Amino acid sequence: MPMNTATGTRFLIPVVVFVGLVVAVVGSLGAPLITAVAQQYDVSLAAAQWTLTIALLSGALATPLLGRLGSGPRRRTVVLAALGVGVAGSVLTVIPLPFALLLIGRAGQGVGLSLTPLMMATARDHLDEAQSGSTIALLSVASTAGIGVGYPLAGLLTDLAGIRAAYALGLVVTVAALGAAIVVLPQAPARSSARVDVRGAVLLTVALLALLLVISQTTLWRQHATAAAAVLVVSLLLLAVWAVLEARTVKPLVDVRLLRHPAVAAANLAMLTGGVGMYLLLSLITRYVQTPTTFGLDTFQAGLVLVPFSLLGFTAGKLAPRLRTKLSARTLLAASTTVVLAAFLLFALARGHLAEPVIAMSILGFGVGAFSAAMPAVILAVTPKAETASAMSVNQVVRSVGFSIGSALGGLILASHTTNVFPRESGYTTAAWTGAVITVATLLTIASLKSRFARR
Repeated sequence: MPMNTATGTRFLIPVVVFVGLVVAVVGSLGAPLITAVAQQYDVSLAAAQWTLTIALLSGALATPLLGRLGSGPRRRTVVLAALGVGVAGSVLTVIPLPFALLLIGRAGQGVGLSLTPLMMATARDHLDEAQSGSTIALLSVASTAGIGVGYPLAGLLTDLAGIRAAYALGLVVTVAALGAAIVVLPQAPARSSARVDVRGAVLLTVALLALLLVISQTTLWRQHATAAAAVLVVSLLLLAVWAVLEARTVKPLVDVRLLRHPAVAAANLAMLTGGVGMYLLLSLITRYVQTPTTFGLDTFQAGLVLVPFSLLGFTAGKLAPRLRTKLSARTLLAASTTVVLAAFLLFALARGHLAEPVIAMSILGFGVGAFSAAMPAVILAVTPKAETASAMSVNQVVRSVGFSIGSALGGLILASHTTNVFPRESGYTTAAWTGAVITVATLLTIASLKSRFARR
């Protein structure tokens, strides 16, 4: 049973932020371990990459479903069940089992990535307006900037004691999150039970699975571009059919009518293009500093490069609520996107010394943190409380798609500038300028947000 109301409210903010941070860290735990997994299981790097990909996929697929289930009175049960799946998945990653079971475990951990919208809904329901606003901003930052928190520690544990030690870290923090949620998380307010639109859930799952798979497979685009394009078109058509059906469903999985609102539509489009640019630069810098022809950092050292990204991201997240008293959410989104653009320009023009990519990563972190903190304010200003989890679930799926496109786009550009083993400098320059153009497009999208919604 949860704590009583007074005690529970006092601990609610740190617990929901902790849960949001834990699921982000554990979900991205596969990134620094890919090489070690390939060696440990004697599989290719492409196969080992699935320890990251499958977690992102399962998170994206579970998000709309859990968002709808968590909109009703069973939110606490849904959260605890998802964390339980994460704990079970973490156990599978720690025990020495075949590679296929490791992937199943990572998929279980990825389900936790769907919990951030439910934590936002919890904060909005049980905290006053000022507290809920700052908490939701921190949760949004944690779900993005938090990916760099576990990188250096996972790399260090892998170097010292192998991948089991790194995955054990994921198990420990997931168990801690489950325990904290059991004790503190309150029951949702009394509402009618959320009916799951099974047809919509199945169709969306198929469409998202096809979309995320095809945009994440750079090899498929290089070797079978026609087939990849066909899958992409089919997945987009399925999404269009799903949207039409949801609009005609009495109790849909996602209330797509909210997406018709100009502020919500523009915010999600900005999240898509912004996510492409942000993850493109994050992956470019991480890969650049590890390339033997540049700086040749090992896993732990490369993880340290991400520390300022996370620190400045959280700093921006803490500053965002104060800035919102003076700036509209739209202005804050535009300013943070401009900061991301500055990071792109720095990386495109100057990266001969290690300090320069590190500074670019730091600037990126601050921009990502401010952007992530401002985004919920735009969407929730025109979203009913009962639809908080569903609306933010859509935004998180859009972000996942954007991140996947950014990762794939970076891989494709670098592959086209690779002659022997490693990409030429021209590849990184081209990718950086491409990301800068995408970021400018994000700025234009933000400018389309209606002024009357900006301060709500």
